[in-house]
Amino acid sequence: MILLILISRPSKVPLGFRDYPEIISSGMINVVTDYNTIGYYVSSDSAEGFQLELMKALEKEWGIKVNLFLENSLDENLEGLLSLRYDLVARNIPVNVHLRDTFAFTDPITLNKQVLVQRKAAFNNNIEPIRQHLNLAKKIVYVAKDSPVILRLNNLAHEIGDTIIIKEDQTYEVEQLVMMVASGDIDFTVCDEKVATLLAKALPEIDIDTDISFTQLESWAVRRDSPVLLDSLNSWLDRFKTTKEYNQIFDKYYLNNTSVIF
Repeated sequence: MILLILISRPSKVPLGFRDYPEIISSGMINVVTDYNTIGYYVSSDSAEGFQLELMKALEKEWGIKVNLFLENSLDENLEGLLSLRYDLVARNIPVNVHLRDTFAFTDPITLNKQVLVQRKAAFNNNIEPIRQHLNLAKKIVYVAKDSPVILRLNNLAHEIGDTIIIKEDQTYEVEQLVMMVASGDIDFTVCDEKVATLLAKALPEIDIDTDISFTQLESWAVRRDSPVLLDSLNSWLDRFKTTKEYNQIFDKYYLNNTSVIF
């Protein structure tokens, strides 16, 4: 089977109910992920990505074609799931109670947490990085449009009893925003710790040592009316995560990844 990479939405929206039996019968599954160093990216004219490689492994295991779509907005991903454009959202989604009311989530793919990205004192006029959440009061924090971290920042503002000014950037994704912090164009953004650790290897200016959230479960999402698909994905993940192949993929992107998208 050949993994088909598409940038636009499917030309035809699947009609009717789609759970695992219907997906297998059709011979294809429509999956959406995001464009970054974890989801999917192009390096030296070849496609790379943690999610991409998991989809290749799933394609081989199930004997069907994976139609992979790229769309960075999590809100658009989830809307596409509900409207049957996609059968699976394969990206690291921080699972919360609000999302569980509408969607079903696989067993955790990774454990992660959100960190504040700011400049080290040596690159910020000797201003020490923020370590206390209270000091984020009235600060401007830039995030990508529709970023799942917005909910956490709003909750954090409530916790500290003050305003955190959230600016949603319509153009740039989190990796570009981190670069803008490093260059001094903006002062703060928020990034998940695993990606931030990768970016810090290429950007010595940034400080990523202030946590914004507790450790969170990150999972894939399916529709709540696809219980067999959910169970089948969990069964496959449970087996695959014990293999040498999975360990090699995980190490490649989370421990040894030197690719940064700017």
